[in-house]
Amino acid sequence: MFADRAKIFIRSGKGGDGHVSFRRELYVPNGGPDGGDGGRGGDVIFEVDEGLNTLQDYRHRRKYAANDGEQGGKRRCHGADADDIVLKVPEGTVIKEAESGKVIADMSGDNKRQVVLKGGKGGLGNQHFATATMQIPKYAQPGQPSQELWVNLELKVIADVGLIGFPNVGKSTFLSRVTNARPKIANYHFTTLNPNLGVVDLDGAQGFVIADIPGLIEGASEGVGLGHEFLRHIERTKMMIHVVDAAGSEGRSPVEDVYKINAELEAYNPDIAKRPQVIAANKTDLIYSGDSEDPVKLLKEEFEPKGIRVFAISGATGDGISELLYYVSEQLGKLDRSPVIFEQEYFPENELIYENLPYTVEKEDDMYVVEGPKIEKMLGYTNLDSEKGFAFFQKFLKDSGILDELEEAGIQEGDTVRMYGLQFDYYK
Repeated sequence: MFADRAKIFIRSGKGGDGHVSFRRELYVPNGGPDGGDGGRGGDVIFEVDEGLNTLQDYRHRRKYAANDGEQGGKRRCHGADADDIVLKVPEGTVIKEAESGKVIADMSGDNKRQVVLKGGKGGLGNQHFATATMQIPKYAQPGQPSQELWVNLELKVIADVGLIGFPNVGKSTFLSRVTNARPKIANYHFTTLNPNLGVVDLDGAQGFVIADIPGLIEGASEGVGLGHEFLRHIERTKMMIHVVDAAGSEGRSPVEDVYKINAELEAYNPDIAKRPQVIAANKTDLIYSGDSEDPVKLLKEEFEPKGIRVFAISGATGDGISELLYYVSEQLGKLDRSPVIFEQEYFPENELIYENLPYTVEKEDDMYVVEGPKIEKMLGYTNLDSEKGFAFFQKFLKDSGILDELEEAGIQEGDTVRMYGLQFDYYK
């Protein structure tokens, strides 16, 4: 079965904790601190695999986690960094944060590999915290916490042109005639279940990629008949060939068919409905000359004044198809051919740091101690040696309410605040 959607849980690795230890060697009874740093946790990386065309593998396994970094050791030994976890996906896969639906990454175009969740940085060992006044620091920095998310994977095929229309209007037959694609063709009244891709090669003109979007039905924009699963594949196309059964062999009006499908496109995404269209009046080999009204003429009278060209074709005999393809190639030449890429809307590194994690503010002897998962996470993410990092640190203290709690606890200017391995004097 073709799988173009999946929901999975991903988790990066936690950074290894820094180590607390002191030199203990012969003739050095009171050596200084020598605790090593922790190793980096593994990243979660998504990578395009050209050999994949479905998300089937992610239907069977839902949870993916990178390993944690190794804890630092004695004698300044650095903990080992953890391996990254690389998740292979087909080109065209869009990764979204599950709850908000915001785009994290679009694995299309030049984006072949992207780090979605970064592993935690390793914590600093106690060797880094020795000062003139604190020569035997008995604390080390914890490793940066891991990041975790539920994400939705959506495969949106990459094609220049989408074939749209009701089921059984001859889209699959048309595709098989004009490209190297070999879709399953039968007289189904429901629909083809798989989007089929093919490449159109034209002598003396620019070729293009065409996708047979599974047949749409009324209510598709509301999810009826797997509508959303099919409509998402139209989102990247530059223009559409609207295939209709001109012979009315299903007992429907071809003019009404065009309006019904366009209404579904408008309801799903108005931007898609505005993209260029051309109508392929198919099955003309089944139209009898004795018919009272020429259906192709009716289509032309209805839609060509609206700027939509109508071509009479026969997928069975091939009549009229060449003229249609050269027209489509000409129109594509007037459009921007670069692929439609969905911009990133959700940035895990920024979003996840502000989770509602607990912290405590307490007074111990002559200093104020602030601790908790929220503080560990903030310190792990922030480079306090940089001006930008320190400004971020100050904003964090204010926005999280820590400064207010310190003042409620009675802190005065010049008092010392300790957050794990970090100590600073408080000034407004």
